[in-house]
This record gives sequence, C-alpha cells and structure tokens, in this order.
Amino acid sequence: MLRVISVVAAMLVSAFGGTVAAQEYPTRPVSLVVPFAAGGPTDTLARNLAQHMTKTMKQQVIVENRAGAGGTLAPALVSKSKPDGYQVLIAHIGMSTAPALYRKLPFNPLTDFEYIGQVADVPMTLIARTGLPPDNYKDFVTYVKANKDKLNMGNAGLGAASHLCGLLFMSRIESDIQTIPYTGTGPAMSALMGNQVDLMCDQTTNTTGAIQSGKVKVFGVTTKKRVPSLQYVPTLHEQGLKDFEVAVWHGLYVAKGTPKPVLDKLNLALNIAIKDPQFKESMAKLGAEPVSADRATPESLAKHLKAEIDKWGPIIKKAGVYAD
Repeated sequence: MLRVISVVAAMLVSAFGGTVAAQEYPTRPVSLVVPFAAGGPTDTLARNLAQHMTKTMKQQVIVENRAGAGGTLAPALVSKSKPDGYQVLIAHIGMSTAPALYRKLPFNPLTDFEYIGQVADVPMTLIARTGLPPDNYKDFVTYVKANKDKLNMGNAGLGAASHLCGLLFMSRIESDIQTIPYTGTGPAMSALMGNQVDLMCDQTTNTTGAIQSGKVKVFGVTTKKRVPSLQYVPTLHEQGLKDFEVAVWHGLYVAKGTPKPVLDKLNLALNIAIKDPQFKESMAKLGAEPVSADRATPESLAKHLKAEIDKWGPIIKKAGVYAD
C-alpha cells in the first residue's frame, strides 16, 4: 500500500511540476527553427519575428537554421523534440506540399504538431522574359495555349514555391508547359533575364526589383489583392483567372503534446508581433504582409494547412512529381 501511495504521490508531483514549468515558460532562450539556409526569404522573416517575440517573451528567441532534405529536415526534428516549447518551427507552404512530394515523409503535418498560428504571406508574380511577344494577360494566355509545346517555365527546384505556382497555373489554363528546375531562385531568375527560359512564377521578394527595372515582363499578381509595391500590376483574379490565389504563407508549430500554457504564451507573442508597426514595415520591405489577428490562431493554421494539403496534393500527383 505504501508503495502505491508513493508512486501516486510521485506522479502528482511530476504533473504539478510540469504545470508549474509550463506556467513559468520560458526560463531560457527559445529556438525558432528555420528549414532553410540563412539569407533567404523565410530566414529573413524569421529573424524579424524573433526580434519582436523576444520583447514579449522576455527571453531571447534565437533563429536556428536547419536546412536539408528539401526543407523537411527541420519539421522532422521539431516534431520529435521535447514538447516544452523551446523548439519552435517556422515553416512555409512546403508543409502542405511535402505529403504529396515525398514518398517517405518523416513527419505528418496534421498529427505531429501543435499549431501556434499563421504569420505572414508573400505574394507571387507571373513573369516572362522581355522578348516574349504578348503585352497583356489576355494575349499572354492565348499565346501560351497556341505555343505550349515551344515554351518552358523555370523554377527554383522541385517543390519550390515557383514550381508549385507554375503547376497550378498550367492546371488552371489547361496547358502543359515544359518545366526547367534550377538550384535556386537566383539561377532561375538569371536564366529568365538571359532569355534561356520563357516564364516563371515567383515570390515578390525575388521579382519586384526585376519588374520595377523592366528586366522582366509581368502579367499579374497571384493574390486577390494587389501588392503595395506593385500597385500598377493587376491580379490574375481580376484579369479573369477567378479564384486563383497562391501566396507563400508561413506558420508556427511546436511538437505534439506541448502544454497549453506554453502554446498560449507563444500565440500571444505572435499576435503582439504581427500588430507591431515596425514588424509591418519590415514585412512590407520584403513584399510580405503580416496576417490578420483571426489568422494568427491555432485553429486557423490547422484549417488552412488541411485545405492547402487538399489543394496541392492532386496537382502534384497529376504532374507526377516526386522526391525521394
């Protein structure tokens, strides 16, 4: 009997201790894990977010770059980390496309995480080499359909946002175009500006400068709202491609089983950050936009992730694109 009482008492102490630890969180620095190398759009966004979350959490939020395996290494590591909130994943649209792209994905985006909320969106633009004949979107679509066997579309690599956007565009206009993967956005943009490829669809963080300087043609923005830095560029939606919407959205995740008090503190820090004028300004310089408060919630991220998985899965499978 005494042994049973001791075991129960130990369990109660352990549970109580865990609750206290969660309520006192954080007592040491928090890692914001980025699935890509330093210097890219997601890394830049993460560093701005970390700076603002540090103020609220009163502990340093440190960016940790864990690039590899096409952006799947970091989610796998965080999913298997101790569920205490000290390893926070910031991941983009790739969380919704990985299940269809990878035959053996080492994590399940829908079951292996607790969700904190969405962070920011980066719109994309449909662009072409300057020598391509059409000068407006309507003529562009007609031209593409008539010359689909002669055209090609560059992208930043298998599963990259530029690749996915291109697949969705081709699906919507019902015209297959040869795709040419490069080892990143830089080489792909160089190929486009060097007339080695005809078309591309990529993030405003990578295309705005080339558009403004006239080094590429632009046929539309992939979000339903125009981009402030490119107000003169109409959206594809308003030009007739109804409900076409692609944005590189970002969300925050922690390991499954992380206590609710920890989730609440992380969510609070996120919400304070996205309302901060300085954070908004830093996002605008990236061509990005912080989400509204109703999207910076666990429920919104869970719903959006599921919808995006359902959206991209059939498109990727139809294209026959897989990564080992």
